[in-house]
Amino acid sequence: MMMATKNPEYRDGNGFIAEVVRTNRRKSADIRVEEGAVTIVVPSSTSAERIDQLLAGKRRWIREKIALHQELTPANPKRYVSGDAFSYLGRNYRLKVEKGNFAPVKLVHGRLLVTVPNGSEQPHMIRNALVRWYKRQAEQKLTAKVERFAPIVGVEPAGVGIRTFKSRWGSCTSKGKLEFNWQILMAPNRMVDYVVVHELCHLIRHDHSPEFWRELERVMPEYQQCREWLRDNAMKLSV
Repeated sequence: MMMATKNPEYRDGNGFIAEVVRTNRRKSADIRVEEGAVTIVVPSSTSAERIDQLLAGKRRWIREKIALHQELTPANPKRYVSGDAFSYLGRNYRLKVEKGNFAPVKLVHGRLLVTVPNGSEQPHMIRNALVRWYKRQAEQKLTAKVERFAPIVGVEPAGVGIRTFKSRWGSCTSKGKLEFNWQILMAPNRMVDYVVVHELCHLIRHDHSPEFWRELERVMPEYQQCREWLRDNAMKLSV
């Protein structure tokens, strides 16, 4: 998975916001619409004007992809307006929506602040901004937790990736890379620890055999309570 740069760059595409990912590994542009969020991957030297041209040329296709995602997304009780609550590491933070030039979500004074051109009139844009924020936090937090727990488990993973899974919190690839569902960042901190340790233990045992659970219990004796909490609360952990 290609991670975005540390200082994210965005372009207003007239009805959607595109995240710009600059890379030296590409000679041409690539526009992606994943989960209703638009990303344009371009060579590092591409000008802002050229990016706007590329987005304008694909605007109809992009809007169709966004509309399709909205149709297929289950009904959500959240309205993405100021006052809505979103959980981060088990604590609820209130959303604050401001109107203005797009600015990515920031956690300021205990509030999740997002600025979008038409304010709460564009709930899908607000949701996409929140998803991007959670993914960035997940990249930082989960990488740090893997580095912390890997020596305790006694393994060396091949890398860490952030993904969207429909029905799992993480996975361990055959090459030893750990991949995590960004939505786990909505759970309490110890539940996140459990998911990290669980996947690290899969580097020792790729199955769910008694040996696997013994290994997990060695590092995290209370793993069963964490497992049950996630099973009982999974439906609540969504943006």
